[in-house]
Amino acid sequence: VQLQASGGGLVQAGASLRLSCAASGRTFSNYVMGWFRQAPGKEREFVAVISRPGSSTYYTDSVKGRFTISRDNTKNTVYLQMNSLTPEDTALYYCAAAVAWVFTPDKYAYWGQGTQVTVSS
Repeated sequence: VQLQASGGGLVQAGASLRLSCAASGRTFSNYVMGWFRQAPGKEREFVAVISRPGSSTYYTDSVKGRFTISRDNTKNTVYLQMNSLTPEDTALYYCAAAVAWVFTPDKYAYWGQGTQVTVSS
C-alpha cells in the first residue's frame, strides 16, 4: 500500500492542525493505521493507532486529550486531528500501515513520506 501524508505546517502554540494520509494500491481497510513522529536528533516515536474498522484507538500519553486519530475507509484516508499544539509537538509526522495491532515502528510495513509540523512558542 502507498501512503501520502499531508496537512503539516507552521503554527503557533495553542493552534490546531489536521493531518491526512491517503492510501492507495491495496485494500485500506485491511490495515491497522498508525501515526508516528520524529523530532531532530530523536528516535521515531509512536503517536496514535486506529483499528481496521476505526472502532478502537490508542495514544501515547503526551497527546491524550489533544490528538484524535480517525479514518474513513470509503476514502482510504486516515486523519490526525491535533489540538492545543505545543513546541514539543514539533516533528516530522509519518503515517504507517500494519497488519496487526502494534505500536513500534519496526512492526509497520508501509510508510508515508512524512509531513512537517512546526509549532512556535
